[in-house]
Amino acid sequence: MAGENEKPKAGAAAAAAGGGKVKKRKYLPHGRSVRKGPYPLRPRVQGFFITCDGGRERQAANDALSLLDTFYEELVKCKDSENKSEIISSKPVNKITKFNDSDSSGSEEESDVENANDGQPCEAEDVPTKKQRIEKDTSEIEESVSNTKEKTIDALIEDELKDLGDRNKRHFVSLDSGCNGCIFIQMNKRDGDPTPSSIVQHMMCSLASSRKHVSRFILRVLPAEVSCYASIDEITKEIKPLITQYFPEETKNPQKYAVLYEARANSGIDRMAIINAVAKSVPEPHKVDLSNPDKTIIVEIVKTICLISVVEKYKELSKYNLRQLTIPEKKAPAS
Repeated sequence: MAGENEKPKAGAAAAAAGGGKVKKRKYLPHGRSVRKGPYPLRPRVQGFFITCDGGRERQAANDALSLLDTFYEELVKCKDSENKSEIISSKPVNKITKFNDSDSSGSEEESDVENANDGQPCEAEDVPTKKQRIEKDTSEIEESVSNTKEKTIDALIEDELKDLGDRNKRHFVSLDSGCNGCIFIQMNKRDGDPTPSSIVQHMMCSLASSRKHVSRFILRVLPAEVSCYASIDEITKEIKPLITQYFPEETKNPQKYAVLYEARANSGIDRMAIINAVAKSVPEPHKVDLSNPDKTIIVEIVKTICLISVVEKYKELSKYNLRQLTIPEKKAPAS
């Protein structure tokens, strides 16, 4: 025991003799908050499953959040403009056509009215109404300025930080997938919002036409419309609404489909059992076609969570790989 107690003293004396400083042990101070990472991936969330370069998950998550915000706003604006055009086209158009010809009846009526009003004094009613409007506008501006002065800058900053800090108010939130090279962006879907599949479809189609490189770290972007525990019973139960939406029983246009399966950090699940369970959920008018499918059912297993989605033009859009999709086309050599 004595020899054990002498060893640290000898080491400290040697460090002091050599001119070096003895490092103090650091402990976590009490009462200080520990920085927490993103929330883990869990069942019954919608969003986007994204693969990236290993070790670049944080940079890929930042790129994904900005990309999703951009394409979401584009899709919503297009939808709003279409709705407005439909409303305008449905309304009856009542136009008053004025003719400037000398023989038109409108000019004669206007001249008759002017001649009839020549002998009457003109009442100046427009001038006081304009003054009243100006006074009303200035009073409203003064009230708004006084209301903004009542709120200090610190209070405004605190309100903004509260809005940013509330994860439920943010549209897209990064979750921890638990796998290297994989991230998950949760979408807090509101009423009237497009689905994750429609957002990704719009993103891929626009990038395929523009060939614009948008991220250094993101590889593949896949929607996740259903998330559940990775078991056959849970998958067959949760996939029913998705199958009803994309593969209805009564249809005049049956779809050809394929099932794409991939598992990460989970080797205890039978691959063919999952594929067969998903294929049996699709009603009979629709058929399996692995070479040229109209729609692809994507099943991604991440640890104990299963992510399911239905996409279109999976092979034509480079399997939703941004790097392959945005490679510039080779120009033909000039003859």
